[in-house]
Amino acid sequence: MKKLQKILSLVLASSVLLLAACSKKPVRDPNAGTSLGDTTVNPDQIALPGGDVAPGTGLEARNLPPGATEDEFTIRGLMEAVYFDFDRSAVKPSERPKVQAAVKWLNENADKRMLLEGHCDWRGTAEYNLGLGDRRANSVKKYLESLGIDPKRLEILSKGSVEAKQTGGDAEWAKDRRVDFVVLKK
Repeated sequence: MKKLQKILSLVLASSVLLLAACSKKPVRDPNAGTSLGDTTVNPDQIALPGGDVAPGTGLEARNLPPGATEDEFTIRGLMEAVYFDFDRSAVKPSERPKVQAAVKWLNENADKRMLLEGHCDWRGTAEYNLGLGDRRANSVKKYLESLGIDPKRLEILSKGSVEAKQTGGDAEWAKDRRVDFVVLKK
C-alpha cells in the first residue's frame, strides 16, 4: 500500500510540474522596440555596409561607393523572371527555359556576373519571406550551376516582400513570387 501511495504521489507531483511548465507564452507588445539589455534598437537606424546607398536596392550589401545608384552597377530586364508557386522555392518545369536562356546569355558574356534577386508576395512575416526569397534565389543558382555556370559568377540577394504589392488578388500577388536576373556591370 505504501508503494502505491508513493507512486501516486510521484505521478501527482509530475503532473503538477508538467502543467506548470506548459503555461501560456507572454504576448509581446508589437509597438515595443527590439530590446538588448537596457538599450532599445530601432532597426531603421542601423547603418548598412555601403554607407549612403539607398536601402532596398540590393546594393547596400555590396560595399559600393557612397551615392551609388543601381543603374550604375546593374542591368535589369535582359531576361525574364522565374516565377514560383505560393510558398514554394523549386523551379517549375514551365520556368526552366528562362533559366536556360540565362545560361545561354552567361555563356555568350563570359566576363559578366549575375545577381539572382529573390522576391515574395506580401503574405507571411518579413523574416519568413526573406528566407523564402533566399531559398528561391538559391534554387535558381543551383540550377544554373547544374547547367555549367561557375558559382563565382553568381550572387544571390533576398528582398523578401519588401517590394510586394498588398492590393489586388492572387494574379497580382503571383507576379511578386519570382527571382529576377540582374546583370552586374562591375
